[in-house]
Amino acid sequence: MIYDVAVVGGGIVGLATARELLMRRPHLKVAGIEKETSFNQHQSGRNSGVIHSGIYYKPGSFRAKLCVEGRKLVWAYCAEKQIPYKQVGKLIVATDENEFDRLGNLWERGHANGVEGLEMLGPEQIREREPHCRGLRAIFSPVTGIVDWARVSNSYAEDARSLGAEFFFDHEVTNITRRAGLTILHTTGGEIQAKFAITCGGLYSDKLSQMTGGTRDPMTIPFRGDFMILRPEKSYLVKGNIYPVPNPSFPYLGVHFTPRMDGSIWLGPNAVLAFAREGYTFFKLNARELWETLTYPGFVKFAGKYWKIGVGEVFRDLVRSEFVKALQRYIPEIQPADCLPGRSGVRAQAITPDGELCDDFVFEGGEGIVHVRSAPSPAATSSLAIGRHVADEAERRFDLNAQTAVPA
Repeated sequence: MIYDVAVVGGGIVGLATARELLMRRPHLKVAGIEKETSFNQHQSGRNSGVIHSGIYYKPGSFRAKLCVEGRKLVWAYCAEKQIPYKQVGKLIVATDENEFDRLGNLWERGHANGVEGLEMLGPEQIREREPHCRGLRAIFSPVTGIVDWARVSNSYAEDARSLGAEFFFDHEVTNITRRAGLTILHTTGGEIQAKFAITCGGLYSDKLSQMTGGTRDPMTIPFRGDFMILRPEKSYLVKGNIYPVPNPSFPYLGVHFTPRMDGSIWLGPNAVLAFAREGYTFFKLNARELWETLTYPGFVKFAGKYWKIGVGEVFRDLVRSEFVKALQRYIPEIQPADCLPGRSGVRAQAITPDGELCDDFVFEGGEGIVHVRSAPSPAATSSLAIGRHVADEAERRFDLNAQTAVPA
């Protein structure tokens, strides 16, 4: 079979994209290509489950626009599909006066991005919303919520299947070539031919781009985040999301408190360099991937600027009491014995050659192909909006009008 479009990646962005293409053009023959045995094995199935408001991102950026749009779309989608979610809200808490300026910048960004209902709270108002939280000032975002993103993503897959998508598991893409007007995906399960292809490869998005002549810049650097779980009997300490004021120069939002749909409370994550792109434990190492990271000029420059923060993150990763100290800054009652080991995830953080973090989603294309080059958080919240954007790009670049799929 020669497909019209092959979508590489069985995470939430790839599945939203396949769904959107078929919602628009039901005649298309769409193949979904996934290297694992099931969907959502990496970032889409290992995140904190937050529906983000859109407050953090640079006004006018893809992340700002697509997060706000995507949040509204996912509310409607969950209501339509009867997928439970909760608008538990979020406090972004300053515990030191030195954080007030950054908190003020977030306030301005949130309003510029059209985030609804923001409130600036003082200490007493913080305690009214979170009785066990200590802070001097906080932004309250009422539209921040929680959901099981893997369940949402699997629902996208069901939609795509019902519209005719065919999924191939255990098909890791090893090369992409263009031949006689077709895009050939060389995989561990054999060749898959399509007129056009879209890649949504997460941790390997830069590698997929390089297969079609793209540069290695920006390079995907894996940062592992380890969560802990609050003992169930201590869950009364946290009502909604509680976040610190983020450091805009480091690739994470800081250790925070996240209620989950199952009633548990996740604590974290930290952010440490992973020794493999899928390095979910401290001891998982891929020598080739680690060498590529350590020798990339952008990472060398990034590490030179932020090595002290990085060392602190590693220390907190290895010493539970230090991890808990970061939590006690916001909820002093939490003790090490209250914290149980939880899951880990790896964030695909793109870094430029000059050592700067890519603070936006990155899309690029070539002959017969569109790449989602960088889509870290809030990609899940933005997923339906990203799917629309990528489908727009596909319609601009590809001729999708004719019913082109024919037997090989």
